[in-house]
Amino acid sequence: MTELNLPLVVLAAIIDGINPCAIGVLIFMMAWLLKRRHRHHTILQHGLIYILAVFLTYLAAGLIILPILEQIRGVSVTVYYVLAAVVFVAGLLEIKDFFFYGRGPTLSILPGPAKRIEYYVKHLSDRLSTSFMLGVFVSLVELPCTGAIYVAVLALMGITGVTVTNLIYLTIYNLIFVLPLVAILLLFYQGISHHTFQDWHQRNRKYMRLAIGFVLIIMAVWMVLLVSG
Repeated sequence: MTELNLPLVVLAAIIDGINPCAIGVLIFMMAWLLKRRHRHHTILQHGLIYILAVFLTYLAAGLIILPILEQIRGVSVTVYYVLAAVVFVAGLLEIKDFFFYGRGPTLSILPGPAKRIEYYVKHLSDRLSTSFMLGVFVSLVELPCTGAIYVAVLALMGITGVTVTNLIYLTIYNLIFVLPLVAILLLFYQGISHHTFQDWHQRNRKYMRLAIGFVLIIMAVWMVLLVSG
């Protein structure tokens, strides 16, 4: 294992994309817009703009963080070992939530930002720009919940630096990350009730956490092996 490869990027993006935090906010937004008697095509427009904002914000964050991690890698390998340890602990917390969901420390959106998200969703206007701003805000404040895998991927990219390959990987990662959101939005547009999505989300969130936990541990080990090699 000498470098980050496409299969690992795709796997990480798929698992990160089914994160219950990212999915939960979109479902809540659709439910609220429907409650306000918006038509399905209007909700589709708001949803697509929201997802576009999430994609662009995560991509921009990656483009900012990647060069920083490259510089850190050149200064001190110890920082990468520390980062790998943080990713490993995050993986253990996610696996813990499979058995004891919501008990003890957990990776989730902090209570304060969560209340702000609820407030902003309930104050969405007919202007699509409000959905875009919501997507940007959610992307920033949900990092404690969704950011562990992304940071791990960026750290692995940082080992080889800002290359054309890594920039392509970064774009692919973020496209895959938002695909589950697009799928849920389109299924809603086709007539599936938001209650169905809410029930599915509640039933499966612990399995999402378990998958995320295993991927984080794999990536933490991968980081150590790459840096050591």
